[in-house]
Amino acid sequence: MTAPSARAVFFATIITGSFLLFLVQPMVARLALPLVGGAPSVWNSAMLTYQTLLLGGYGYAMWLSNKPLKRQAMIHIALLLLAVLTLPITLREWVPARQGLEVLSIPLLLLVSIGPVFGLVSAQAPLMQRWYVADPEAGEPWWLYSISNFGSFAGLLAYPLLVEPLASTRAQVWAWSIGFCVLIALVCLAAWTRRDAAAASPAHAATTVQDQAPVARGQIALWLVLSAVPSGLMLSTTTHLTTDIVAMPLLWVIPLALYLLSFIVAFANRQTAAKLIVFATPVLMLVSARVMMSSKQQSSIFLLLLTLILLFAICTALHSRLYSLRPHFSALTKFYFVMSLGGALGGAFTALVAPLVFSWTWEHPLLLLAAALLVPLPVMVDWPARFGLTPGKAGVQACILAAIGLLLCVWLFSVAFAGTKPAVEAALIAIIVLIGVGCLAWRALFVVLLCGLVLAQGGVETIASLAHSDARRSYFGIYRIQDDPDTRSRAMMHGTTVHGVQSLDPDQRRTPLSYYGANSGAGLVLAKAGAMFGQNARIGVVGLGGGTLACYSRPGQVWTFFEIDPVVWDYSRDGTFTFLRDCTPDAKVIIGDARLELEKLPKAGFDVLAVDAFSSDSIPLHLLTDEAIGIYTGALADKGVLLIHISNRFMRLEPAIAALAKKRGLSALQLVDRPAKGSLTRASQWVVLARDPGTLDKLRGDERWHPLMQSQGPPWTDDHASILPYILWKQLLAAP
Repeated sequence: MTAPSARAVFFATIITGSFLLFLVQPMVARLALPLVGGAPSVWNSAMLTYQTLLLGGYGYAMWLSNKPLKRQAMIHIALLLLAVLTLPITLREWVPARQGLEVLSIPLLLLVSIGPVFGLVSAQAPLMQRWYVADPEAGEPWWLYSISNFGSFAGLLAYPLLVEPLASTRAQVWAWSIGFCVLIALVCLAAWTRRDAAAASPAHAATTVQDQAPVARGQIALWLVLSAVPSGLMLSTTTHLTTDIVAMPLLWVIPLALYLLSFIVAFANRQTAAKLIVFATPVLMLVSARVMMSSKQQSSIFLLLLTLILLFAICTALHSRLYSLRPHFSALTKFYFVMSLGGALGGAFTALVAPLVFSWTWEHPLLLLAAALLVPLPVMVDWPARFGLTPGKAGVQACILAAIGLLLCVWLFSVAFAGTKPAVEAALIAIIVLIGVGCLAWRALFVVLLCGLVLAQGGVETIASLAHSDARRSYFGIYRIQDDPDTRSRAMMHGTTVHGVQSLDPDQRRTPLSYYGANSGAGLVLAKAGAMFGQNARIGVVGLGGGTLACYSRPGQVWTFFEIDPVVWDYSRDGTFTFLRDCTPDAKVIIGDARLELEKLPKAGFDVLAVDAFSSDSIPLHLLTDEAIGIYTGALADKGVLLIHISNRFMRLEPAIAALAKKRGLSALQLVDRPAKGSLTRASQWVVLARDPGTLDKLRGDERWHPLMQSQGPPWTDDHASILPYILWKQLLAAP
């Protein structure tokens, strides 16, 4: 086969393998959604599992590449054919999922479900590059790694934008299986293109290796660190965005996509774009100090974009430095293995260590600090040479400049804290950034100035706030308790989402607030529960939050709460919120995933079931599928009602609920509550559904209740669901 034809075969093989690799990741996460939920930490655990499997695949490629090329091909193709026996991909639901051990059980579930096939596909990129250079005339293989990441990038974006909206999960796994078979055929063809090189490859490889000096341990350590920091930063950015800036649909895709894009740019044959980004990254870090450690929890598209641009620039700069340190291609598989090991270590720090050690997203500023210590610092203005200064004198003057910069940071902190002089604040930031640019030749001074800017623009405030607040972190999120002395109220924040508000006035502490006021849909239904179902009404609530709904209880009623996160229950048990203690001291609290727990209970056990389990505006689909509605209605008495809280800034969930109601033959009403400005109650939208239309007659007399709009599209199911048709794109893209 001619050189151009062989080049095309390797191109097709690598891009196909990488496309399949990053298509399977969200696909398996989608399959697991009904079992494990959709919290950001679940995605981080999935990413850690994939990075671990990637490490295994790269280790296998490194081991296999030491063998003669013909034997490599025979072993690899045989294993690929054996892996076909594990298809189509299914979840091994026998994996135990004990409460509190999600950080281990979820990776184990994914590991046993896709481990063999994922490991083999992940080996494609380094192994095919190794085969590519078996022909001495082929040239360097590094451009293939850029192509590999392009395939990964395409697969990642194709899933939420094309595959998920158009195909059921059943169709997805079969289509992926066909793609895997195509990959096997391409691997066979790639091996065929090297059939002549295979005979000579042992001697050629031995000569090549002998001619190359061994890779120094220090360089291997640098490879490891340069790989670990971007990987950890990619995951920490996802957590930081959803915790302190904004939680929105599909947000999990963007940091990973930018991470892959940085490899495409950094490992490209043409380095123009990479050099420009490397040149701009130090300045961008100084300018973006505001988003590195702020915890004001202000939803802002500007801050979101700035954070994402910073992530892409840092990843590109670090990966460009990694590319500049690449070895001779005889050590190619070792290089990629160390890169994969670094990626897994960075992921483990963010997904495993950080949630156990930190009560806030401290891993994010720590990784940004590590990046500042590693990114290339090109000298933009060589002012010592222009003024004829010796290195010693230049260093002294740079230290003086840095000291002036730190003093300006103190001034900036006072101005930013007051928030009354934005023009002065902008001028101070500009001057400090210019000083930072002048100190790029001295990394320590650059890092000190960056830290000064970070502390002045939210860092000090974050430290003080966390020191005087009750912040707790679990596998499912980061919670903060905020007391407002002006309104004499206490709020539970889960990232940027309010999960409950209680008055600190003893006379008002039983008054339901936030989304659950007396005029909300939940408030109106629960207040009439006695009239609708008798004094012994049985009430179930999915999602405890602060326990606000408990104060709609009446004597004789039996209340049960379902909560997935034990930390949330702790806030009620330790008296941080007293709704449960004051209003339903005998209520039963069941810890676990409500979908699974409700299936364990006897049928028709509730007269009212209120579903309020969304942790943010990025909803977990498995709570609103046809199967989920079937579980909810199965738990209700024949004349019972189902309440669903669908308030959302970025999605219109009403038509999705309408489609589910139509499929199940349920009568439905909705109520949108818009309280007066300044009230401690918040705008909310609730839907009530019932099998018996007569059950809702007692609500129809209230003109605030309205029929649901007509359904649009098919109902969501565990097998097929897409949020794209329901996203409010104008709201999503508009600055708050």
